[in-house]
Amino acid sequence: MASTQYESYPPELNAVEEQYLLENVKDWSIAHGLAVRPAPSFVEPSQDPTGVLAITAPVTLFPSLFPRRCFEEGLAIQKAYNELYSAIARDEEWLKEIVEELIDIDDFVGKLWQTHLAVKKEGYVQDLSLGLFRSDYMVHTDPSNTSATVGLKQVEFNTIASSFGGLSSQVSNLHKHLLTIDAYPSSTASVIKADALRQSKSASSLAKGLAVAHKAYGISRTSRPLCVLFVVQDPERNVFDQRHLEYALLEDSGVRSFRLPFQQTLAHTKLDSDRTLVYTPPHSPSTSYEVTTIYFRAGYSPDDYPNAEDWDSRLHLEKSRAIKCPSLLTHLAGCKKVQQVLATPHSPHLKRFLPDEEVASRVLATFAPIYPLDQSQAGKEAQKLAQNLDSASRYVLKPQREGGGNNIYRKAIPPFLEKLPETHWPAYILMEMIEPPPLKNAILRNGDLQRGGVIGELGVYGVCLWKDGGDILENFEAGYLLRTKGDQSEEGGVAAGFGAVDSCCLVES
Repeated sequence: MASTQYESYPPELNAVEEQYLLENVKDWSIAHGLAVRPAPSFVEPSQDPTGVLAITAPVTLFPSLFPRRCFEEGLAIQKAYNELYSAIARDEEWLKEIVEELIDIDDFVGKLWQTHLAVKKEGYVQDLSLGLFRSDYMVHTDPSNTSATVGLKQVEFNTIASSFGGLSSQVSNLHKHLLTIDAYPSSTASVIKADALRQSKSASSLAKGLAVAHKAYGISRTSRPLCVLFVVQDPERNVFDQRHLEYALLEDSGVRSFRLPFQQTLAHTKLDSDRTLVYTPPHSPSTSYEVTTIYFRAGYSPDDYPNAEDWDSRLHLEKSRAIKCPSLLTHLAGCKKVQQVLATPHSPHLKRFLPDEEVASRVLATFAPIYPLDQSQAGKEAQKLAQNLDSASRYVLKPQREGGGNNIYRKAIPPFLEKLPETHWPAYILMEMIEPPPLKNAILRNGDLQRGGVIGELGVYGVCLWKDGGDILENFEAGYLLRTKGDQSEEGGVAAGFGAVDSCCLVES
């Protein structure tokens, strides 16, 4: 992608061209729900007391360049990743060994495991599990070998609340629309072509996954109408992303869904004698619904559990007959420690879950080197790397968390570890930094235009439905997300305030 063919991409715009482009970006985005609620730092709550305002989601003006070969490999390998993580979630004994290394030093992981054990003691009454996954990658270039080909390296694997499936479909439509109305200068014609813009079908594909689980649940046991329950944070700035899935679920499959703020779980749901989950909408208390599937868009962070009652809510939902997306074991499978155990050089664990050597080798090729910070030989070597300012500059330190804003990067690692008790070091993994090729773009955020160097992160969605202790019933790739951030920013979360939603302009690397 360093070819002189792309050095002038994206092009400089004159004032008239820029005005036309920005006008269409903002209007199309709001008209099509490519939007978020404004952050309190941008619009004070006192200025919007009834919560009616929405603004364009952070977006790139141009689709970002992405190597076609890497893009195709990311999509092609997703079914193998679905298989891998569903197998991990079905192997309780293996997962137990991983989690037990963390429960005394990571309270959140410990509480998740305790909740699993509490449900197991009573007996699980649902043997189906749904995963709406997202595997995140960056293009990697070897800075020590300028002739090496670029490759795809995994940043992380998300098993809960894998967001932006709704908005990613919209932003690829936005860029296609801008191309169609000649909002891009003619100088980009050799780069931005219709066949180079890859449409993401993530909203409809993820909704299809929820519909598959809804159908697999079977007929109502209570003679009530059936529904899917979105368990959400409140307030939720990223509501429109979720709404696109809700609307697609209803329009494509005729499945009714409801939004339930996590903190209101116990107020509006109950368990029947056979642990069927019943939801009564507060706006229509005369009609109750039997819940087939619980889609967690909350509960992935300790911040979602400020009170003991919140853990009671999670236990209440997990005990139910509804299919969980994800189940507790699937949630735990997303711990960074699991990624480290799989990706540590010479690890024997991958072939346990992917017996097909060819499939396993393709997955292995996407792993970046990751190390523990425990007392193993690999862990002691990693500790030396992490405490040295020079060597630490090639690494990122990650806790067992989903969402942006949690990682410690490069030379910030040694002083961070100095303040952290050594007994807590094993709660983190040390990952070699992925070095992406230089790119440029322009990002529109809160009405401000930011130009310059950027870094892109490709997320590939996957849907997997399986029977615990049994077979995989559904397994398919479900579209993609491209998140782009300024190259001076380490974190990439859009909702956390770091990145922007983008789409791929495929090029030959």
